This record gives sequence, C-alpha cells and structure tokens, in this order.
Amino acid sequence: MYSKIFSEIKQEYYQKNYPNEGQRFIAWYLRNIHNLDTYETKDCITDGAGDKQIDAIYIDNQNSIIYIIQGKFYKGDHVDSEPLREVLSSWVQIKNLAKLQEDANQKLKIKINELSAALEDDYEICFELITTSELTEAAKKDLETFQKEISEDETLSANLVVVDKETLQFKYDEALNKNRPYINHEFTIEKGKYMELNIGDTKAIVAALPLKECVKIPGIKDGSLFRKNVRQSLGTNNKVNKNIARTLKKNADEFFFLHNGITAICSKMSINDNVLSVKELNVVNGCQSLSTIYGCSETVKKTSDGYILFRFYEISDSDRADNISTSTNSQSAVKARDLRSNDKSVLAMKKAYELYYPDGYFVTKRGETIDEVKYNTSHIVNLTDLGKQLIAWQSQRPTISYSETKIFDKYFDQLFHRDYKPEDIQALHEMFEVIIKKWTKDNPMGLNETLLAMKAYAPYHQLYAISVIICEINKMNDSVPSPSVSMQKMKDSELLDYIVDMAGNCLNMAMETAQDMVASEGNKLFVPQNWIKSKTSLKDIRSQVKNTIGSIKMWPNGAALQKQLTDGLSMEKECFDARWTAD
Repeated sequence: MYSKIFSEIKQEYYQKNYPNEGQRFIAWYLRNIHNLDTYETKDCITDGAGDKQIDAIYIDNQNSIIYIIQGKFYKGDHVDSEPLREVLSSWVQIKNLAKLQEDANQKLKIKINELSAALEDDYEICFELITTSELTEAAKKDLETFQKEISEDETLSANLVVVDKETLQFKYDEALNKNRPYINHEFTIEKGKYMELNIGDTKAIVAALPLKECVKIPGIKDGSLFRKNVRQSLGTNNKVNKNIARTLKKNADEFFFLHNGITAICSKMSINDNVLSVKELNVVNGCQSLSTIYGCSETVKKTSDGYILFRFYEISDSDRADNISTSTNSQSAVKARDLRSNDKSVLAMKKAYELYYPDGYFVTKRGETIDEVKYNTSHIVNLTDLGKQLIAWQSQRPTISYSETKIFDKYFDQLFHRDYKPEDIQALHEMFEVIIKKWTKDNPMGLNETLLAMKAYAPYHQLYAISVIICEINKMNDSVPSPSVSMQKMKDSELLDYIVDMAGNCLNMAMETAQDMVASEGNKLFVPQNWIKSKTSLKDIRSQVKNTIGSIKMWPNGAALQKQLTDGLSMEKECFDARWTAD
C-alpha cells in the first residue's frame, strides 16, 4: 500500500494542493476511502503548524459521525505507540474546545466551531489513526488501553480505530469493488447445541457457538469477514455496542438469550467429529457484534458458559449469495427514515405519484433496486430526497435539509401528513436535478470553493433561493410558491437555467457578504458550515435576492430583462401558500 499511495500522491492534484507527503496521504485517504470530492477533501485538512495533532476533521452529516483523523505515512513495517499518544492528546484537548481553539491554526479554528455544532446535535466521535505500517506488539497493548479509556470516559466518549496497512488495503479494495478470496475456517461445536436442516434445496446449520470460538475467526480485524459491509466497526461507543460489551463483561452466560445472532453464508460446509468446516465464509449480518466480541477478546476467552446463535447457509450460487448479502446486511442502525418507509401517508403519496406518472417509480425503501429499462429515469423520485426538498421549499428551512433524522423524526408529520400533488413532487425533483448538475468540479456557476465543499447540503439553499426569487418577482413575500406552477412558468419562458444560476449567485454572494461582515468586526470567526445551518443564512439570501432583483433595471438591457422576468414568472395569488411550520 505504501508504494501504491506514494505513486498516486505524485499526481498533479496532490502535488498542487498539498505541501507535503503527510497531507497528501490524508487527502488520498479522504478521497479514496471516505469518497470525498476534491473540494470537500481540501476543506477537511487541518494539518500544519498549530494543528494540535489533528490532521483532518471530516463531519459526516449523513451518518452523524465526526471523524478526527491522524495520519502516519511510514515506509517501515512497524510503528510504535507515539501516534497513538498523539491521538490521545488530541482527544484530551477536544474536551476543552475553547482552550483548543485559542492556539489552533485558522483551518482548525473553523473546524472546531463546526465540530462543536455537530456535538450539540449528538454526533458520534470517531478517531481514525491511518498508517501504512503495522502496530508493534507493545503499541497494540497500548491501543487496547487507550480504546477503553476513550470509550468509557463520561465527559467525552469516543471511538478509536486504527486503520493499519492490512485494513487500509482491504478498505481500498472494497472501495474499488475488487474481489478478495473468502475465508475458510473450522469451528468447534458442541454436541446437542447445533441442528442441521434443509430449506428447499438449501442446506442450513443453526448452532449455539461458544463466544470464545468467535475470537478465532479470521477477518474480523481487517474487515474481510464482512465483505459486503464496507463500513468497519466503530468500537464500543454507540449504544448497541456498549450494551453488547457490557453483557460480555458482566453477564456472558445470558448473551445467547439477549442477542439476535449472526448470519453467515458459505459455499460449502460439513460437520465431522464436532468440527464444522466452512469454505468461502462471509458474515452478512453481525459485523458490529463480532467486532465488539473481538474487542473484548481477553474477557471472552475466559467465559465457559457464553454462547451466540449462528445461522450458516450453504450457497454455491454467487449471484444468490450476493442477493442474500444485500438483503440481510443491516450493519448500519435502522434510521428514522427507514421506519417511515411503510407509513400510510408515504404509501398514499407513492400510490398517487405512480398513478399520475405510470412510467414512474417512488422509491420509499433504502437500497431498492430500480429497473431503469422499465421506468422513465426522469420520473424516479426518492423519499429521502423529497423530505430534504420539502423542508427547503415548503417549510423554507434548508438549514435542516442536512439532517435526515430531524426530517423523518421531529418534522415528519408536518412534511408528510398532508396531501401533496404528484406534479409538485416531480417539479421539486426536476428543479433539484438542474441545480445539482451545476455543482461539479468544473464549477459553471463560479461558486466559492467553501460552498462547493458543502455539496451535501448547500444546494438545498439554492432550491430555497429559487422559491424566494419567484416570491420577490410576484411581490408575495413570506409565501411559498407552487413548485409545479413555478417549474412550468420557468420552462415556458425559457428562464429555468437563468433562475437557477441567479439563485446560485445569490447564495454565493450572501455567504461572501456575511464572511466580509464578520471579518470587518476583527476578532470574530466566520464558519461557513455553521452559517449555512443557521437562520442567518436565510435572512442573508432573502436580502441578496431582493437587492439583485431590485438592481436589474440598472443593468445593460435591464428593462427588457425585468419585463421578461415579470411576464414569464407572473403567477396568480392562488398559486402561493403559507409556509409549513418546521420550527
């Protein structure tokens, strides 16, 4: 991996944007493993003088996780405990964000503000130590101690994950969807604690395995046992894993009854003399559980009455095995959005949309596979996207669009427990498609790079800005225009592209104006990520839209443009509604 990364970071992008190999290594990791684009990657890097042992901070709003990254790009085979102590030092410093911010460099100061806001939203913290080497035996012992200390701290608990050369290779291979050999293994099973059966033509074995057998399974540490689970274990910090660890340590003999069990597939399996032999083993449900058991290995090895339920399925057909993997894999926690997929209001909305658009499909469940030959791709809409669009347009709160949890939990009733026209759903979908196609590395709208780094949620502010423009032209302030009527008007007048660009420009200027105002005050710090999530951004965008439209008459050919906008986008009062309350 060292040689491969060393070769790849010689590419122009890394050489031009990052001054040293350490930063280039972190940038490579963010791009290749966390799958960030060039703008997002650059925004995350904090390495340099005053970095306080923090090379990068990546805030994953989708999964509510704060990644605090320290990288060690070493050619040697082993690395000692020093990098671990640096991570421990950064964790100690993060406990006092105000003090940390005083001495931090400018990039870190901004990220600390963003981090603080994320902690207020109950985001998890995950420290990632990335290295191209392997920990020494002494360092591995220190890792176990540090992981325990960090995860059990009552003031600021977190996870500490070491991505060493073996794990890094696996993550990279998975990111590229490369094939790796499955694992062959032998389990010691006890008489009277297993059952062989056939379900149709499929052989299955259900067994109560001793917990201490689990720590012997290869592929837990590097993740190769969980080929379909790209996300690695996040340690014992989350609620479920903490409870698993607690049971293992205090009540292991009850573990079998308190746990749902593990599902595994293999190409071949047989039992001889109480030994279960499996070939091409793949655990499709149980990554977090087995990783937690592995993390408590010393305790588990001492248990004599602790068991866990295992279900083994013999599947020789690789396509069928992949289908079972996809269907049963549930390593990520069930989210509010998933629980709403069968809500009667959502199903009614789905039915209405698919009746209105016979060639369309309303995706309600995460991971659904859509036959793009059967359906018109321009008429395929998604429940998650719709929720974010509704709160940006109908509730005029794009400041919440980043949070699936809030949309599908706190604000679900306001957004979905009402009739909403299929044509309005389609209009929001089409508008957002036009918007997002302009958020590319080519940057056709000339947006500030800081905005481009917020591609995951800032485009919803542009959608909001379009609604504000329509209202301003019609002198219907504090109202919300019909999406379908707005879309049709923009299409008929051939103004769609122009309005989308105007909205992008207003968003861009609003942020830069806010940044300039904070800079003029001297000792204040402007944090774009916090601004975009605050109501101040909405006021600033409205103000910029009003100024832009008010100044059109002074532009070259301004009178003609103003007439075109007024004539083309004029709408009846009946086409406007009150804002849906969201806060």
